[in-house]
Amino acid sequence: MVLKVITSTVLVLAGVGIGYGISQSNSSMPSVAPVAEKSFEGGYKQADDLDAVGQQNTADAYEVSGVTHHINPGESIMEVVKAANPGDTIVLAPGRYHETVYIDKDSITLRGIIQEGKRAILDGEGTLNDAILYSGNNIVVENLQITRYKGNGIMGQAGNNFEIRNNVIVDTGVYGIFPQLGKNGVVEHNVISGIEDAAIYVGMSDNIHVAHNEVFDSVAGIEIENSRHAIVENNYVHNNTGGLLAFITPGLPIKTTYDVIFRNNYIANNNTPNFGAPGSTVSGIPAGTGILIMAADDVIIEGNIIKDNKTAGIIITDHDNAPNTTIDPDADPKSDRIRILDNLMVNNGYDTIDEAKALLLTEFKTGHPDIIRVGANTESCILNKQQYVTAGLKDWAQCDFTNTDTITTYLLDTPVAPRDIHPSERGKIAYLGICTGCHTYTGRMIGPPVEVIQALYMDDPQSMADWIANPVKKRDDYPEMPPQNYLDPDTRLAVAKYMLSVKNEG
Repeated sequence: MVLKVITSTVLVLAGVGIGYGISQSNSSMPSVAPVAEKSFEGGYKQADDLDAVGQQNTADAYEVSGVTHHINPGESIMEVVKAANPGDTIVLAPGRYHETVYIDKDSITLRGIIQEGKRAILDGEGTLNDAILYSGNNIVVENLQITRYKGNGIMGQAGNNFEIRNNVIVDTGVYGIFPQLGKNGVVEHNVISGIEDAAIYVGMSDNIHVAHNEVFDSVAGIEIENSRHAIVENNYVHNNTGGLLAFITPGLPIKTTYDVIFRNNYIANNNTPNFGAPGSTVSGIPAGTGILIMAADDVIIEGNIIKDNKTAGIIITDHDNAPNTTIDPDADPKSDRIRILDNLMVNNGYDTIDEAKALLLTEFKTGHPDIIRVGANTESCILNKQQYVTAGLKDWAQCDFTNTDTITTYLLDTPVAPRDIHPSERGKIAYLGICTGCHTYTGRMIGPPVEVIQALYMDDPQSMADWIANPVKKRDDYPEMPPQNYLDPDTRLAVAKYMLSVKNEG
């Protein structure tokens, strides 16, 4: 693999690990036209909310070579990460490892060796919170098996140009693979199961490709939340509570989800009882949901096989009609410009909820609903509506295009430069890249709302910083917070100060 870097200087920002300069290109990130070049009516230019936190967009690239470090079971992965330089590859021999790996520098590849079917296994043994955390740019994580962590399998914290592939992730707590506040990333060929929120959760990110994954036995299969320019294709999504989701979660700093394509996925038997954290957004997903769109705009659903989901094949809703959501005055609560093209839908809605039955009756219909729309919605369309049992789609037009064949990917043709972060912004970046994965300002997510935390700690950021490093369970109605002690004391204090001062607008 050829690694391309923007500059050879790396700044590790006080534990947050925001670096200058490394980006990468390979066969998973082909050169394509910019995302703004849409081929169907209703296209728009790409907005870049991430520029608000100092994102640069262009840079000159040149070659950097690295060394390969080999690790055997019983040796420390973190010690090698600390010694590694940009461009290095860390190779893990098959066997079992028990640690949390935090990659706070750029252009590091973490690769497991697969030998006669045996993998390098990161095992949290039910005691560790996170397997892999990365805040560097151009991070590659591949060929690993990750199991029995309490927090996350692989979590990105504001790293760009990431590639997460060919991993097996089982029972890693809240999220399986969770890129947060990143840009230009690939999640492909992973098998993920047993996750209490989302197996793959793309949060506040842009230009993402999620393909060829199998996700099952989780609450949410693949979730695109407060993110833009994402393609989710060729995935096997089964036996979750809900299969594919495109959300706007109120109260997060980035207020939009748009330009999402769900195509050529196999979405079946997503009837698992919901075991999400009570009161969280995902705990409101009705078991038996194939695809759920909530307040997201410009979502295309094309070429999927959607079958045997007992509530409905596709549900489109707004914030006003969705459970466990609060209203964010700065976020559009509606799902607009949804385009449903040809999909194969079989045996959905066979044991649907009473609300869906009542909606059908308002249109003098009975039967098993394939597609349900509730709440406000504008400018949406569907191909061949007569093929499906629908409710709420009476005013939807016939789509004037049939496929997205001209849109190959939303990955960028030029690697994204790292953020140029002033030291005064360390608290803001840590908040955006880490805290907002579990906390919204007013609503309930995995953790309590930010406004509740502000009331609790008032003018005592040091106490909050100390608690971030070594939290204890305070409330029975929320999961225990994982320690964030991999962040250095100055960063913990900076994020505490920022979190206690932040307002709902982010």
